[in-house]
Amino acid sequence: MAAIPPQHYTLVITGAPYSSQAPQTALFFARAAIAAGHTVDRVFLYGDGVHLASELSAPPSDEAHWSAEWAAFLNENNIPGIACIASALRRGLVNEAEQARYELSASNTASPFVIAGLGEWVEGTMTSRTLYFHSGG
Repeated sequence: MAAIPPQHYTLVITGAPYSSQAPQTALFFARAAIAAGHTVDRVFLYGDGVHLASELSAPPSDEAHWSAEWAAFLNENNIPGIACIASALRRGLVNEAEQARYELSASNTASPFVIAGLGEWVEGTMTSRTLYFHSGG
């Protein structure tokens, strides 16, 4: 059997942590892909998936902290984590620039996630295989 050549992936997560399995399934896939010698070029959060980038989530101590798990994985593998700006703003996720722009009292985007436009998603679809992890609803 021939070996599978290394692949490049963009992961799009549209389901929120704790109300869907999308972030967990995507993380398990990403870890397996890296372990198999593939590359994850970027992780794009869209719709309710942007909740993964919130610095304000605090699950009970006996549950996985998916935002922290994703942040550690992205940092360890030098992978950009991008939250769609339109989805983020609609759901109360803002970085310091948007906080200032809209004169809000705080920002809450967890590092290493950044807020950016759909251009990041488009670039991902042009340069790598794009896999979608939906909420299943």
